[in-house]
Amino acid sequence: MKRLYGACVKRIPVRFLPVLLAAAVLVLISTGMRLVLALRPEVDVGSAADWLQVFAYGLAFDLMAACYLLAPLALWIALVPDRVARSWPHRALALLVFAAVAYGALVLAVSEWLFWDEFGSRFNFIAVDYLLYTHEVLGNIWQSYPVGRVLLALAALAVAATLVLRRHVWSHAGAALTWRAALVVLVAWSTVFAGTLRWVDSDAKNFSARDNANDLAGNGTYEFFAANHRNELGYDRHYATIPLGEALPWVRAALGAEQEGVERLVAPQGEERRLNVVLVSIESLGAEFLGSYGNSQDLTPNLDRLAAESLWFTQVYATGNRTVRGMEALSLALPPTPGQSIVRRPSNDKLFSLGSVFEDKDYSVIFAYGGYGYFDNMSAFFDANDYRSIDRRAIPSGRVKHETVWGVADEHLFDHVLDELDREHKAAKPFFVHVMTTSNHRPYTYPAGRIDIPSGSSREGAVKYTDYAVGKFLRDARSRPWFDDTLFVITADHGANARGGSRIPVDRYLIPLFVYAPKHVQPRRVDRLMSQIDIPPTVLGLLDFRYYSKFFGRDVLHSPLQSDRAFVANYQTLGYIRGDRMVLLQPKRKAEVFRVDRAMSIVEAVDDQQALREAISFYSVASYVFRNGLYSDEEQLPPEQRVALVRSRNGG
Repeated sequence: MKRLYGACVKRIPVRFLPVLLAAAVLVLISTGMRLVLALRPEVDVGSAADWLQVFAYGLAFDLMAACYLLAPLALWIALVPDRVARSWPHRALALLVFAAVAYGALVLAVSEWLFWDEFGSRFNFIAVDYLLYTHEVLGNIWQSYPVGRVLLALAALAVAATLVLRRHVWSHAGAALTWRAALVVLVAWSTVFAGTLRWVDSDAKNFSARDNANDLAGNGTYEFFAANHRNELGYDRHYATIPLGEALPWVRAALGAEQEGVERLVAPQGEERRLNVVLVSIESLGAEFLGSYGNSQDLTPNLDRLAAESLWFTQVYATGNRTVRGMEALSLALPPTPGQSIVRRPSNDKLFSLGSVFEDKDYSVIFAYGGYGYFDNMSAFFDANDYRSIDRRAIPSGRVKHETVWGVADEHLFDHVLDELDREHKAAKPFFVHVMTTSNHRPYTYPAGRIDIPSGSSREGAVKYTDYAVGKFLRDARSRPWFDDTLFVITADHGANARGGSRIPVDRYLIPLFVYAPKHVQPRRVDRLMSQIDIPPTVLGLLDFRYYSKFFGRDVLHSPLQSDRAFVANYQTLGYIRGDRMVLLQPKRKAEVFRVDRAMSIVEAVDDQQALREAISFYSVASYVFRNGLYSDEEQLPPEQRVALVRSRNGG
């Protein structure tokens, strides 16, 4: 180390050595965190050669991140006059900046650990999005961890590192510097800076088929800014395509569309049943928690009983691993688009949605959320798409006995929803309400005395509490005059552990779906492959609704077996499952087809051009219709009458 330091002293202008020391601290801390993450029990890096590549790529990305982060410090060191540089305030400021860099690096390292613990990866676009919601995110961290003590400990470490190196920083920060030497350093720095921005991106580290290895080979800070750049991914620009003239007719035929775009008439034989519908999407309720799916911990007695009393769909897969993806699928029935969810995108108003169908049938349409609806743009999205949104602000404080930063306890939300539905019933209008819960979320706290697991102790406790709240909600609903004419649809927004990068862990995307209406729906088990986008048309099919549809989902109960398929995705990998084939579409037009077993684990890569064309067609057309305004809400009228209505409104 001393020899390396001596070599740097000879070759680098002395005043820049504090910058070099700061870079060394950043690289050392990042390398240490890479090692700590690699040693986590669930992480599989691979062979010894993979380990070497992880740390080789990691060092390169650590150096690039240091180059970006320390550019302002290098510029300051280069431009400060010698007279100012020699002063004690400047030297003291250099020490303070060095301590701040060390402290920031330590805080980022701990943040990476916590992020990995929650999402199983380095920082990605989720971290970028969460910066917009500091109240919820920082509040959740504060409620879940001993933040004050951790920050003090990290500050002590940063101060200790600064004290160890104080003489070097103090003396070198005040060294003389010629303008030629400063110019050479700045030109070299700028060249490296610009060159890495132009010719290196986050994908350069993806050397392995293992997501863990690729994630570890990166740098958390670099990945954060790369994710910010990739927050929205245009499908046509980044993904495999086929000519629209081939993709669109195929999708139209698969959906049975007869009109322009993907619109078609759904015309069941039976008479419409104007039943109320209560759709409950439970936060992070992966199927692995339910006894009806094989869990032996007795966490969900109410939901397990519901499985026996309901129309139970056993092979439903969430389209994504975030709440907004579930909201998108359950309202729009559209395959997931890469990057941001439509819930958070511009031009996401007046879309064809489940709410718009009910609204056109003269239903009261409500979205109810236990937290503050500005989070993830939920209230704005639903308000703009024929729903009336209700959030934490509408729930009387006197009713709330327990809440977290994410929202009120589920039982309080359900109690308020019951009051809302009582009012709608008195108004003699049928209702459709979509309820989104929050209790099954870190810090996993809930009212005391409800279940036999202490509040805040584990996710299993939160799952059991949510099950309790759902059971209580259904028991309370049975006493209402509207219960007998109501369809209860119980599902999840996504799974609890649906992590992963390029290879989507499909088994973790499995979620429950129960349709419960004792007077109208016979209990039975349906073992058909489907995803969340199939839930809206299947519910409307149970009501025998006649409507013009643009949904990409299908009514599973009235569709042929060969139409079974599922869409699963994360923020950049798009998955398509049909039979024992899984297609993965990724940026840079990468496309792979795999054979999967019954547990949805990848067995081997295969060449299946038909499955590949189907996946590309569905995803590219879904992107096309949204981007070009073809998924907008329309009057529920025959197309010719709709055209006449538009012309009359426009005076032509």
